[in-house]
Formats: sequence, structure tokens, C-alpha cells
Amino acid sequence: MRSYLYTICFLCFCSFIQAQELQATVSVNADRMTDVNPQIFKNLQKKVNDFINNTAWTNQKYEQNEKINCNFFINVSEFNPDSNVIKATLQIQSSRPIYNSNYTSPILNLNDKDFAFRFLEFEQLIYDQNSFTSNLVSVLAYYAHIIIALDKDTYSAMGGNEHLKIAANIMNIAQSSGYGGWTQNEGNNNNRYFLITDLLSNTYTAYRTALFEYHFQGLDIMADDTKAGKEKVSQSIATLSEIQSFRPNALVTRTFFDAKADEIVSIFTGGPQVDTKKLISILNRISPLNSQKWNNIR
Repeated sequence: MRSYLYTICFLCFCSFIQAQELQATVSVNADRMTDVNPQIFKNLQKKVNDFINNTAWTNQKYEQNEKINCNFFINVSEFNPDSNVIKATLQIQSSRPIYNSNYTSPILNLNDKDFAFRFLEFEQLIYDQNSFTSNLVSVLAYYAHIIIALDKDTYSAMGGNEHLKIAANIMNIAQSSGYGGWTQNEGNNNNRYFLITDLLSNTYTAYRTALFEYHFQGLDIMADDTKAGKEKVSQSIATLSEIQSFRPNALVTRTFFDAKADEIVSIFTGGPQVDTKKLISILNRISPLNSQKWNNIR
């Protein structure tokens, strides 16, 4: 009987391990905090790492080779020992493998500049998508679902809807917390509120369509037909450019190129030649800040 129970427990444990979707690397930089016990930030790094990597964010089973590679870089700027409030920036990156290659393609490269939270070293990070437990938990959970959603979008058209809706729910609940980054009334259009609102808006569908065309229909076929893959990547950028006609310099457009600018140059430099004249014109029109990079496309 005891061996039977051990077997059940082992199978449940294995199912739990398989359920984790993210393979995250977490780094906390607190070099500016010279008068604070560094162990606080080591504990923060471990807690965040365990929370992201050990939480089951979906009800699907992910094999080890299916986990989404991502990075969370926390750069601490302030620490208040009386309130235990940390102010920082958070950079989030994610990537996905390309079919029949050893290459991984960047999907996200976001920088959240309004990241404040109360951190108690021995307090557990508990996630409940329908309640606010702490701003640290809400921000990490929000971005975990964004990462999963956009990863799914690269494999199937609008495949990430479920997780974008969960991220939106996290945002809605967190708005009453008093922490920054969650509302539309903060003097900018570059925070968590606007990111998830734009991702779910039909107005910006072209961004998510472009992700699917770029990866599944473009990069994933390049091992078999490089020229056709390049042409599809070029088409995906033309799809993205539809946003420019009504919202120049849109947040989702900037999000795309923050992750993809260097990769685009690499794709269209060398190898089978495709017509890049129109592509370069589109790139300069929708992402002029990267014009020096576009000049390197040959």
C-alpha cells in the first residue's frame, strides 16, 4: 500500500514538473544599494526564479524541450528598509526555437520602468489570477502570460487569446492597488495597461498576424526553402506596416522592432537574394529610429 502511494505521489510530482511552461533566467542587479544587506537581493532573485519557473501558468503539459526560454532582469534603483519597498526597472525577454535549426528567434524585449513592490524575505509569493496578493506577483504573472500568449501567436494565428485575457484580468485587478504601470492616467502610453489593451484590440491585429507570418510561415520554413522564408518574413513586415496608417509609432510596432531589428538585418544580409527595395522603404517608414540598421541590408 505504501509503495502504491509513493507511486501516485511520484506520478503527480512528474505531472507537476511537466506542467511548467517557462524556462526563465532571473537576474537581480542591486549594485547601487551599497548600504543594504546584499542577501536581501539574493533572496529576491531566488524567490522570483522559483516563482516563475515552478508556477503552472496553463493547464497544458510542456515537455522540457517545449518550455519557453525567457529572461527577467531586475535592476534595483531604490530600497526603503522601513517599508521594505523596492523600486526597480524590469527587462523581459523571450525567444522561441526555429524549426529544423539550432537558432532561437527573439519574440519580446520589453523594459518596464515603473516596477515597485514590497518585498519581505520570508513571505511566500502566492499567485491567484483573480486576486491581488502583491505587486511583485501581479507584475511577474502579467508578463508570464504575455510571454506565453505571444509565443502561442507565433505558432497559430491569434493562438494566445486566452493568456492575453488572463493578463488583462490581472491588470484590471491590480489597478486599485495604487502601484504605477496599471492605469491609463499616468502621463504616457507605454505601460502595462496600454500594452495589453493594444494586444487585445482589433485595431492592432496586424501585429499578432505579423508574428505568425514572420515565424511559422517565414523562419520555420527557411531550413527547407530559404528564399520563400525570407519572402514571407518580408510580407509579415508589410502586414505590420498596416498599423502605421492610423497610429504612427504605435507601442506594438515599437515592441516588434525592439525585439526584431537586428534579426531582420541578419535575415536579409547574405544568402538567397530577394527584392529588398520595398522592404527597406517600409522599414524606414515604420521604424525610422532603426534607419542606420536598415542601411546594412544588402
